[in-house]
Amino acid sequence: MDSIIRVKDQFYIHADSSLVDNRTHVLKQGDSFAVFDRYGDIKPVGKFSHGLYHDGTRHLSRLEVFVGGARPILLSSAVGEDNIVLTVDLTNTDLDLEDQARARRGTFHLFRSAFLWGGGCHEQFRLVNYGVDPARISLAVKFDADFVDIFEVRGVRRRRRGKRLRSIVKSDSVQLLYQGLDGVVRRTGLHWHPTPQALSESEARFDLSLKPKEEVSLTLAVRCEQAEQKAAVWRYHQAWEQAKHDLASRMGEDCEIVTSHDWFNEWLDRSRRDLHMMVSETPHGPYPYAGVPWFSAPFGRDGIITALEYLWVNPSIAKGVLGYLAATQAKETVPEQDAEPGKILHESRKGEMAALGEVPFGSYYGSVDSTPLFIMLAGAYFERTGDRNFIETLWPNLDAAMRWIDTYGDADRDGFVEYARRSSRGLVQQGWKDSYDAVFHDDGRMAESPIALCEVQGYVYAAKRSAAACASALGKKETGAVLLRQAEVLKQRFHQAFWSDHLSSYALALDGEKRPCLVKTSNPGHCLFTEIVGDRHAGRLVQSLVEKDLFSGWGIRTVAADQARYSPMSYHNGSVWPHDNAIIAMGLARYGHTDAAVKILRALFDASQYFDLHRLPELFCGFERRPGQGPSLYPVACSPQAWSAASVFLLLAACLGLTVRATEHRIVFHRPLLPEFLREVHLRHLRVGAMSVDLVLTRSKDTVRVEALRNEGGVDIVIVK
Repeated sequence: MDSIIRVKDQFYIHADSSLVDNRTHVLKQGDSFAVFDRYGDIKPVGKFSHGLYHDGTRHLSRLEVFVGGARPILLSSAVGEDNIVLTVDLTNTDLDLEDQARARRGTFHLFRSAFLWGGGCHEQFRLVNYGVDPARISLAVKFDADFVDIFEVRGVRRRRRGKRLRSIVKSDSVQLLYQGLDGVVRRTGLHWHPTPQALSESEARFDLSLKPKEEVSLTLAVRCEQAEQKAAVWRYHQAWEQAKHDLASRMGEDCEIVTSHDWFNEWLDRSRRDLHMMVSETPHGPYPYAGVPWFSAPFGRDGIITALEYLWVNPSIAKGVLGYLAATQAKETVPEQDAEPGKILHESRKGEMAALGEVPFGSYYGSVDSTPLFIMLAGAYFERTGDRNFIETLWPNLDAAMRWIDTYGDADRDGFVEYARRSSRGLVQQGWKDSYDAVFHDDGRMAESPIALCEVQGYVYAAKRSAAACASALGKKETGAVLLRQAEVLKQRFHQAFWSDHLSSYALALDGEKRPCLVKTSNPGHCLFTEIVGDRHAGRLVQSLVEKDLFSGWGIRTVAADQARYSPMSYHNGSVWPHDNAIIAMGLARYGHTDAAVKILRALFDASQYFDLHRLPELFCGFERRPGQGPSLYPVACSPQAWSAASVFLLLAACLGLTVRATEHRIVFHRPLLPEFLREVHLRHLRVGAMSVDLVLTRSKDTVRVEALRNEGGVDIVIVK
């Protein structure tokens, strides 16, 4: 009955349409993102998420182009391979022009190019007359700004809103203004070049005379600001050069990956560019925002997992994530934010509703796993880079995080970390599966809090081992030894409390009465990743994960098909999540089951070929794979999503058994294996501390041959078979 009308999740994303049939184009840069239709327009009709957004507010809710008074005909549109610019080709409909002449369809070509930079959008319009006669024609752009909060777009209803202020209209610019209930005046500035013939608070019109083959170019700069901000307006070409330079400098730090398979290369390249598009610069370094449109903000869990997935390719993102989360670590108990000393951020939102506390997510700490994951990332970053100085500056934050785990995280002192929300408006479920109905018993009953998730115990185990390694590197040998002993005790107690012979897997969770939720899910795959699973039971767990009830053919489902709350169309109870599969694949490989990791890589590669731009979305439906058909899309999935974009890199590392150990000047390939469609993989500029190598990996029948084409600094390359 819960699925009919009694939805209790106040942050459920409402949908009367699907992002799938909406066929949108997405751009993101910094704290801005935009969702356009295929025409390059932002349409005000319906409840679509179209718009230009900045700092959690929609600064443009309409931007529509008309040629000769009519909407033009779409020829083509695409986001470029660089992921920076949206280009659109349009032509006119059959038109009666002002001078009584008639322009047949296809007389005029309108080319639009748009990109985001510097807190706004830059667009160029180029109109060409391909007729044989001179012609006069109008080009009009209609615009508006509703200044709604992203949570309003998601479906949260507000009792009151702020007010629109009087627009400021000049000859070549318009300022649209809104004063929120938080007292902040938000402003959208539209700056035109050249000056329009007519400009109002809702429309710019250009009256153009074009000779045959003549072209005219117009530009629009849209700036999203708060009233006290005053920044220079960048011209189109200035902003374009800066945007390209910024992307090139960031991507230049990556290890370059090229394979023998063109389609796989397209998946890799799109994923890499999507990830860099999702990264925003913070005062503490680069941070991958979670996803567009609903989660374009810093999320602790998402940022950490994305950084882990991409760590071997480029560790600078991990350093930025660690720096940001250390700076925002909770220092006091604030129940309405689910904050406790030492706890790591769940998410941080800007915007009017967050500022007013209408949603609790301005700085919100309602995730049980961000804190141990933070420590895991620190340990992985140190192994990958050998950056002892950074770990030393981070140690007080790691120490505070460990104290949270042992005190607030384990409030009843039973040895397990559990959660129960404090905030009356916060998240009920606080693991990565945070839908209100994601934790339940085998008969479908919801589990009562406090809840101890199986994967969280794995994260804590890995966190203690990671903290021990960091402590030892900093000369804190006794602390490191204590942490290792605590980890081993947790490993033994975890197996006793969570293992189910009936499931051949671990229980999803323990509820508030310490009763196991005997539900078959993907969560125990994360326990393989953290290596809390004993060797004795690893084989049974691996087999359970790849059986048909969990493995759909496109990947491992979140919940097995024979479980009470399974639905292939649910958010967390039967869908397929790429990042979940990547983590599981690495876990499989760590226990020697590289063939199973290759199976997951192959499934998600096949799926990527059916998605627009080879872009894996946040999730997709868990229906069984059907011959000749692609995976079914989830209607409100974010695309791009940072941890989905980064998943291919962890999948590839899992298949290769790849570990970079900078402190040992070593790269290890443990039982490497490649799928049959990948004959070669080239790794260029793979950094190991101050050293760098170029490698070519060639598949043979049951292993992979590794050859160094360049080895600067004498990196030790080890293949374990």
